[in-house]
Amino acid sequence: MTMTRRDGRRPDQLRPLVLEPGPAPYAEGSCLVSTGNTRILCTASVEETLPAWRLKSGAGWVTAEYAMLPRATHTRSARERTGPKGRTQEIQRLIGRALRSVCDLSALGPRQITVDCDVLQADGGTRTAAITGAWVALSLASRHLVQEGIIPASFIREGVAAVSVGLVDGVPCLDLDYSEDVRAQVDMNVVATAGGGLVEVQGTAEGDPFRREEMDRLMDLALAGITELGMAQARLLEG
Repeated sequence: MTMTRRDGRRPDQLRPLVLEPGPAPYAEGSCLVSTGNTRILCTASVEETLPAWRLKSGAGWVTAEYAMLPRATHTRSARERTGPKGRTQEIQRLIGRALRSVCDLSALGPRQITVDCDVLQADGGTRTAAITGAWVALSLASRHLVQEGIIPASFIREGVAAVSVGLVDGVPCLDLDYSEDVRAQVDMNVVATAGGGLVEVQGTAEGDPFRREEMDRLMDLALAGITELGMAQARLLEG
């Protein structure tokens, strides 16, 4: 890997990552995640209610909502006033699935936690950064519930994080920014747990089909990056 990227990174290098806990003091858990020039505010809100369809289960529920602020990008985007559009729905469902994959919802009890992920600034990888930050916000909300004596122990079994990878000018690259994403021959988003379990893999060829060996190289790169992200999450929670 000899390619040098626009921002000076190696192909196998994550963008600079900052996880700031507690930027929204009224939320039970919150995290401002910055990866390069992408910045997302993640807040976890605990409600002592459940959706009607969930009431008989005896277990809790974790869900997510995602939105991009109008000037998160170079030109203003209209607010989605009539409800989330297709792309937004897809992303918030992905975030919710990722979070629930590492939760014991029975241990959460009869309550719902909604994690809101609001993109303040977008430069590629918003859905993956949202998952990484959302897990931190959810973990802090779990800690709050334990400290308040509402639940006896954390309902979160392990960490989960996500990252993008792609073939850019034929080179496998980790954590694509927008300029790389728009010209990538292959673009993948990978979500995995701290234990290496895969939650979701989204991969698309933007031109010619890609081969199995190329996918394997991208997966190895993504899982190495997710390991780094998981270590950063753990350091924050231990600090």
